[in-house]
Amino acid sequence: MSVSQTMETEEDLLTCLHIKLYHPQQNFKGFYELLPFGTRHRHQADEPLRVGRDAKSCTFALNDLRVSRKQLALIAYRTPQSPDLLFTIQNLSQRGKLTVNSSALGYLERTDLPNKALIRFGEYEMLIVRESGEAKGSFEVGFEVLTVPPSRETCICEPNKTAVMDTGSYGGNSFPSVPSALGPLESDETLMGVS
Repeated sequence: MSVSQTMETEEDLLTCLHIKLYHPQQNFKGFYELLPFGTRHRHQADEPLRVGRDAKSCTFALNDLRVSRKQLALIAYRTPQSPDLLFTIQNLSQRGKLTVNSSALGYLERTDLPNKALIRFGEYEMLIVRESGEAKGSFEVGFEVLTVPPSRETCICEPNKTAVMDTGSYGGNSFPSVPSALGPLESDETLMGVS
């Protein structure tokens, strides 16, 4: 084998953000016609990745008048404690809130993006999954359309409620795993105090 075939390159080791989109009317509208499906887009880590309606000021545009001109930004960063490329998400919309795993962000507010996050704005649901890589100067973004809302399959925690995890297992207990297609497990509150 030649040296060029055995060397690892930055292209082989890029962090990838898998962005999976859902909108209840996506089958009837051309919301996603401006997004690059079927290919990964490479983005420089020192530039914010913006999503919104305006194709000129955003990296990726949604063809929907109800979306803000600039809806959100994903900003890459690193820490001295970790070699991984990490991300924050910032709400750029003055018109509406953006939620990240049930935590609301107002205009210009930002939060760290976990490895798997459910983002909601308007009627959109966006599941972002980070696949780690070693490259520091750039990352990739890949888009996919989901046929069902990702909130049905991810952990959406409401205050004072136990979470149902994306595996279908009941969080924090040793109940057997149930396929997530059946929906969340429920309990009868009247049986909780019975010994």
